[in-house]
Amino acid sequence: MNVDEVRKTLQRFGWADYLVFTLMLASCAVIGIHFALKMRRKSKKTSNIKDAEDDYLVGGRKMKLFPITMSLISSFISGITLLGTTTDVYLYGTQYMYTIGSLLIMGLIMYSIFLPVFHELKLISTYEYLETRFDKRTRFLGSTLFIFGSMAWLPIVIYVPAIAFNQATGINIHQITPLVCLVCIFYTCVGGLKAVVWTDVVQTIIMLGAMTLVLVKGTIEIGGPGVVFRKALESGRIEPPNFTLDLTERYTAYSLFIGGIAHWLKSNAINQNMIQRYLALPTLKMARTAVWTFITGIIIFLLICGYCGLLIYATYSECDPLQTKLTQHKDQLLPLLVMDTLGDFPGLPGLFVAGVFSAALSSLSTGLNSMSAVILEDFFKSWVTTPLTATQTAYIMRSVVVIFGAICVALVFVVEKLGTVLQLSITLSSVSNGPLLGIFTAGVMLPWVEELGILFGGITSLIFMVWLCVNAKLNEAKGIKVDIRKPSSIAGCNYTFSDFTALSLVADNSTETVKEISPPGFHIYNISFLYYTMLGALITITIASIASFCLGFNKVEHVEPKLLSPFVRRWLDRRNERKHAFHLSKNTKLRSGKVQVKQSETKA
Repeated sequence: MNVDEVRKTLQRFGWADYLVFTLMLASCAVIGIHFALKMRRKSKKTSNIKDAEDDYLVGGRKMKLFPITMSLISSFISGITLLGTTTDVYLYGTQYMYTIGSLLIMGLIMYSIFLPVFHELKLISTYEYLETRFDKRTRFLGSTLFIFGSMAWLPIVIYVPAIAFNQATGINIHQITPLVCLVCIFYTCVGGLKAVVWTDVVQTIIMLGAMTLVLVKGTIEIGGPGVVFRKALESGRIEPPNFTLDLTERYTAYSLFIGGIAHWLKSNAINQNMIQRYLALPTLKMARTAVWTFITGIIIFLLICGYCGLLIYATYSECDPLQTKLTQHKDQLLPLLVMDTLGDFPGLPGLFVAGVFSAALSSLSTGLNSMSAVILEDFFKSWVTTPLTATQTAYIMRSVVVIFGAICVALVFVVEKLGTVLQLSITLSSVSNGPLLGIFTAGVMLPWVEELGILFGGITSLIFMVWLCVNAKLNEAKGIKVDIRKPSSIAGCNYTFSDFTALSLVADNSTETVKEISPPGFHIYNISFLYYTMLGALITITIASIASFCLGFNKVEHVEPKLLSPFVRRWLDRRNERKHAFHLSKNTKLRSGKVQVKQSETKA
């Protein structure tokens, strides 16, 4: 058989698979309807607009720990993680797995610096903080950056499960994405945060079950985990941390740790999608517990995805599906493994596709719900002069979900022309999230940074990040910067394919080719994409500090302590105590001096 015939034989998505997939979508819709009816009954009992908003956007701030934790995990583990991480490990080895260390450091920073501030203020939009700490212009900049960042990320989230569905069924990705997104828009629109959270619980369980099923069945078929690790070691895919100082290297210990901390922080500590869930918990103690349970869940999923990447290599070590074009997209490797190992079991491929779509739907619903909060709080309420009625508020929140959901579906046409989804999502999100991380960090950690300074720093960083990422993607498109993938073989293929395709792909990934076309010298836009977010944040903080110095530092005494992290509050308290002690000592000396003068005058 030729490669096209093999591809068609693997597309065995039967009625049982469609049934499982449909049941997943139906369960999400039913949960949305359930919470919509509950909110309607509650709204009849109260006319308080604030309570209605809180119920829709933050679950009334009375959510339980378990569903919020599952929602946090599900919102973060999109199809980008499931398919992107496995593809990355298959292509470049296990270096990316060392980012788990930076994830733990992020948890400590989130626990002690960012979360106490946001939870104490009881915000709906995290960008409300920026107006309180700086001014309305900074809030508008932060909200705008969030919306553009979300609109760059969500189409990738939708695209990933569509290519999995395409690999399993052969159905065009642009036929399935509108249908599935319509269900997501529906339950997010009618049910609010509670519907999103409880559908996330169902979707997390489906995701974990689907990935565990693939892992166990694939490992049994290949001959056990020993075979998987042996082949991974022989091909150099399992390796110690890379301590090279080359900033252009895709993964090094420094980019994964330093850049990784910034990447995780922008995804969790300042992201409206995630903060909105932490704020739905009634106490700071529960929110802090949720941080560590979230990190535990993410580590479990990362390890499963990393192992699945090694499993894919062990399965196709003698016949690379990328070189033979058995998969038409790099990120279809995991769906290929699923259809190869589970295709003969009715319903199981459907469970996997449902799991990948569950990951996407949870992230999409989270993003849409968060954007409705930001648009309402940061745009409408900030700029309208008369208070909104309950009907107007409900109309705005639901209209945002529908409009932005439709735009995300349309942007899938753009995403499919770009690179692998893991690198693409980190690169695009860093454009807006790098400056945002810098703005929030300066807000909670640097009380002397003032309004114009932070505005100037954020805009400068944004312009630089756009320039950096555009040039980086252009270099990739021209083949000037090519990441060297781990070795693979096509010697054991039992089907025919185009030799020209395979040979050209091998040539494109050869070291000699890269050396020949790479320009001499160092170019900032060729650095590892993991540094992007950190670089954007550092530029924001540096420029903001310099500008504040030139314009006149903010008076620290004028900043409300609750707007600063507990660490900074303690530092300021000790500083004030020392100043007070100094002035007290000075006054005491002055008084004693005056007494001595009077005594000497009396004696005279």
